[in-house]
Amino acid sequence: MPALGSVLAGSLHSVNHPAMRIYRTPQAMQRAARQWQREDSRIGFVPTMGYLHAGHLSLVEAARKRVGPKGRVVVSIYVNPTQFAPHEDLSTYPRDLPRDLQLCRDAQVDAVFFPTDAVMYPGRESGDYSTYVAEELVSQGLEGVSRPTHFRGVTTIVAKLFNCVLPDVAVFGAKDWQQAAVIRRMSINLNFPVKVIVAPTHRESDGLAMSSRNVYLSPTERPEATVLWRSILWCRRRVKEAGEVPATILSGEVRRLVETESRGRLDYAAFFDGVSLRPVERVTSGTHMALAVFLGKVRLIDNGRL
Repeated sequence: MPALGSVLAGSLHSVNHPAMRIYRTPQAMQRAARQWQREDSRIGFVPTMGYLHAGHLSLVEAARKRVGPKGRVVVSIYVNPTQFAPHEDLSTYPRDLPRDLQLCRDAQVDAVFFPTDAVMYPGRESGDYSTYVAEELVSQGLEGVSRPTHFRGVTTIVAKLFNCVLPDVAVFGAKDWQQAAVIRRMSINLNFPVKVIVAPTHRESDGLAMSSRNVYLSPTERPEATVLWRSILWCRRRVKEAGEVPATILSGEVRRLVETESRGRLDYAAFFDGVSLRPVERVTSGTHMALAVFLGKVRLIDNGRL
C-alpha cells in the first residue's frame, strides 16, 4: 500500500492513475465532470466520509449499474466538519486514505474527489464563510432532535458536492434513511438535476448495519450492538402477530430490550411513514422504524420497514 505522501504527490489539482484520477479542488473536479458531459458519459456519484467498507462498495456497484460501463463513477472522501457538533467525534473519526483509494481502484471507480476544508469552506476558520443550505421539514424529527445542527451541515456539503461532481445519479445507503429523505427533498426543492437512489443497508453476518463508526466498539460492545437489528426484528414480529400496536407501547418494549445489554441505552425509537417521515400513533405493517442506541460512548443508528 503506498504511503499517504506518495498518494498525494504530484499536481495540486489531480493525481494520475492508470484507471483512476484523484481530484483535490472543486475547479478540477468540475472541469473533469464537464468534459465527461461533453462526451455524453453519465456520472454516478457516491459521497462518503471515507474509512470505506463493503456497504460503501455496494453503493459504488449500484452507481455503476445506473451509469453503465461507459459512464463515470465518482466517490468523494471528505469528513465534513459542519455536520459535527462541537462535542462529537470530528477529530477522531476513523480515517485511512491509502486503504480507501485502493478499495476504490479495486472497485473500478473512475475518480475520487478528495478536497480539503480550505477549498470546501474557504474563509470558515476566519469567519468569512456564511452560506449554508437548510431543509426545514423532513430534517426536524429523529436525528434532527438528537443532533440539531447535523442536517444543515449534511445538506450544505451535499449541495456543494453536487455542484462539484455534476452527477446524473447519486447513491446513498438506506441505513441513514432520514438523511436520504432530506437529500431527496433538497434535490427536488432546489432543482438539482440529480436522481437520488437509496440502496439497501449492507449488514454484517449477525445483522449489525455496516458503519465506519463500528470500529469504535469494544470487544464487549460489539456483540451487544446487534440489539439494534434485534429490536427491528422484534417490532416486525409484534406487528405481524398483533396487526396494530400503539407506538408508545412498542417504543417502551424497544427501550427494555436495549437496556438488557450491559452498555445499552436507547436514544430514541420512532415509528413513521417511510416517505413523509411523519410519526404515526399506531404501528402497522408497512410502518417504518428508526432507532438510535448508545453502546457505552458509541452511538449507532439503524432502521427498517415493519
